[in-house]
Amino acid sequence: MELKPLPTEIILSKSSQSLETVYLDWTPEPGNYLELGQKTYVVLERHHHYQYQIGGYCLQKISLHVQESTKPQEQTLIDGRWVIGDASCKYNARSEIVRCAVNPEGLCQGCSYYESRA
Repeated sequence: MELKPLPTEIILSKSSQSLETVYLDWTPEPGNYLELGQKTYVVLERHHHYQYQIGGYCLQKISLHVQESTKPQEQTLIDGRWVIGDASCKYNARSEIVRCAVNPEGLCQGCSYYESRA
């Protein structure tokens, strides 16, 4: 059984402004990046909207709360998900949204705080 894409409303988080409704062929998780037009957004929250039909509830649409962002230059794949920065550093947050505690905005390469996790 092939699933058809659901309408996905893209909402700018700070202003609650609806940017547009798109049909995605993948399911974005918080921390994923989404490109719309010339801009890149990071997904902060995902909400499912259901409607009752005879026999139960059916998923009708998805809404994504996003903020404008730039895609990180450094990412590491851990357990099937991409995290920001070098996950071999003990200060890395292993998060899709936050890089680390001591250098959240900077690059990992050449960071003076780097310490191996091992």
